[in-house]
Amino acid sequence: MAELKTEGERIAKAAREGERIAKVIARAGICSRRDAEKLIAEGRVKLDGAVVTTPAVKVTANNLVVVDGNPIAEPEPARLWRYHKPAGLVTTHKDPQGRPTVFANLPKHMSRVVSVGRLDFNSEGLLLLTNDGDIARRLEIPSAGWTRVYRARLFGRVTQQDLDKLAGGVTIQGVKYGPIVADIERSKGVYSWATVSLKEGKNREVKRVMESLGLKVARLIRVSYGPFQLGHLAEGGVEEIPARLWREKLGIGRKKRADRDR
Repeated sequence: MAELKTEGERIAKAAREGERIAKVIARAGICSRRDAEKLIAEGRVKLDGAVVTTPAVKVTANNLVVVDGNPIAEPEPARLWRYHKPAGLVTTHKDPQGRPTVFANLPKHMSRVVSVGRLDFNSEGLLLLTNDGDIARRLEIPSAGWTRVYRARLFGRVTQQDLDKLAGGVTIQGVKYGPIVADIERSKGVYSWATVSLKEGKNREVKRVMESLGLKVARLIRVSYGPFQLGHLAEGGVEEIPARLWREKLGIGRKKRADRDR
């Protein structure tokens, strides 16, 4: 079965044959598919009044899906935005420590969205947002191979030879980090700016690998995520990416092999 060409065709087919419930929850913009599976495991999802016990359940447009007591909304067409995250915001909907969040600082007219991956509290730059959790998953899984590029302000004496050690990957406290390409832009005293490119995007990856070289990251700005660029988007600004552009990058709309999730 080839992938459907339009969002309307996909939704129509789902209405006839049904889709996995976790995918439906993700497409409604509540969370990623993986997080939807966690909600199901925690007993927080009901289907037509009964608690769902497995993410393998399929639903159609005739079923009522409720998450935490609230019926999920009809899925809108998938959308994707660029957001210039300032430092000092948490990439989560609710923070137990009461810190300000990315989502509380978005324009009020935006629909509920999820982030593609995360940026740390003090990190800045490009954060992709979408109203479709399935799209978020496709963008953030390691097998997608998207390169993340950062500009890092480093504190400490460093040479290009030091940074070249990261090209083969490093293991820190039992955690293996893949190859990282880091190039010095300029240096002055104990401060340097470097461009850092990586594909895995593990938690606090740039900071941890730089610390393994005896360096501190004084500032970290993500400037691109795969083909998507921060560009001149103002800090705190958000801008929708035209659907034809991101669909082309994700290969949506082209003939592909059967959906392996089915």
